[in-house]
Formats: sequence, C-alpha cells, structure tokens
Amino acid sequence: MEFSPSNPVIQLCIKGMAMEDQGKPEEAIKLFHQAWDESKNDFEKFTTAHYVARHQNNVRDQLKWLETCLQFALKVNNDAVKSAFPSLYLRIAECHENLGDLENAKMNRELSQQASDQISDQGPFYHGTRADLQVGDMLTAGGRSNYKSKIIMNHIYFTALVNNAGLAAALAQGEGHERVYIVEPTGSFENDPNVTDKKFPGNPTRSYRSPAPLKIVGEATEWARLSPEDIRKWRERLANSKGEIIN
Repeated sequence: MEFSPSNPVIQLCIKGMAMEDQGKPEEAIKLFHQAWDESKNDFEKFTTAHYVARHQNNVRDQLKWLETCLQFALKVNNDAVKSAFPSLYLRIAECHENLGDLENAKMNRELSQQASDQISDQGPFYHGTRADLQVGDMLTAGGRSNYKSKIIMNHIYFTALVNNAGLAAALAQGEGHERVYIVEPTGSFENDPNVTDKKFPGNPTRSYRSPAPLKIVGEATEWARLSPEDIRKWRERLANSKGEIIN
C-alpha cells in the first residue's frame, strides 16, 4: 500500500498528533485507538500501533504494542516501512532493558544496528519543481529551500512517490508550470531526516536526499494535483511551522 495523507486512517492519526501538540493526550489516544479499530490492512495496522504504543502507561503494555507494530511491519516489509525498523527495534530493546531482560535487549539492539542505513529502494524516483528542464540535465544541490527561503540546501531531494513529487512541484518557488521529472541518483543517498521518524514511523513517504546530482531521465505527466485551496492550506502550514530544516 502506498502512503497517502488523504487515507481516512492516516487522517485520524494526523488528528491524534494535533491533539498531542495541543497537550490533550486523552483525546489523542481515543483517536489512535479509533484509527487502529478502523485499520483494514497491514500497513495501517503498523502505523496505528506505533501511536497507540507511545500512549501506554506501563512498559509491558508499551512492549506489547511495539511488538504488534513490528509484526505488521514485517508482514508489509517493503520500502514504505523498512526505514522504521532501526528505531522500532531500539524502542523494543529499551523496553526489555527496563524489564530486566538483557538478552532480548541485546538482540534487539543488534537488529536495530543491522537495519540502520540499509536503503533498498530502487525507485523509480521523482523530483517536483517549476523549472523547465530537459532529459539529460542535472539537478544539483545549492538551491534555496522551498520552505525556508533563506536556507541554501546542501542536498538535492527526491521521492519514490509521484504524488509527493507533485506536491513539491505545487509548492515550489517560481511562476512556471508544475513539473515532475523522473530522475536517477548519480551517487549515494539517504532517508530525508526532515521527515524520517518525525511524525510518521520511518519514512513512509519514501523521501530521500543526496549531495550528488540527480540526472533527469524523463518526465511524469500523471499525478494527483491539488486544488488551489489545498495548496493555500499547505502554504499556511509551512509558514506556521516552527520546525528547523536539517540541512
């Protein structure tokens, strides 16, 4: 299943996170339990168990929900969930340590280390912009951030989800048409730390960054375009965001 912020279960999780931000944990956990109850597939179960786990009042209950989260992540076992394994195993290890089970704690810490930095995503990859470019052109780091215009970016960003690239194009600076290019990384790349484990577990948006150029190999023409009202709301969220960009 592909991650989508319009998914009803994901929407409930977003509302739950908003309640957390407002200091209303009781309302948040009700929304997360509702999301769990309404989950229909392994990816939704993985996501919602993550949120239910962090609202447990004792270590044993937290461990139970973390292991439930892991169970469904292993069933999915694709690029939408693999980036969650390091932190998930680490949280399970910490629960075992708190319970005095040092053997299981050690095993899960080792699993966390093994899962770290293992990006297996083969794409295809996309980059959204308003620039008019050609096949064979190179996209390089050093441009201004679309979200914090004073910041010069040290990396070039891309995604394996065409709709995410479409959103980036809609929010990009400039007056040109929204363009989504199919790109190939020319060097190593990593999970985008600005999204990984920040709100959702792991990197379900399959967002990456690289200090090396991206080569344009084609152009996508089909993606879910946002209405002007949706774009306005996204711009408001970004303008009001207090988070710092990890550059």
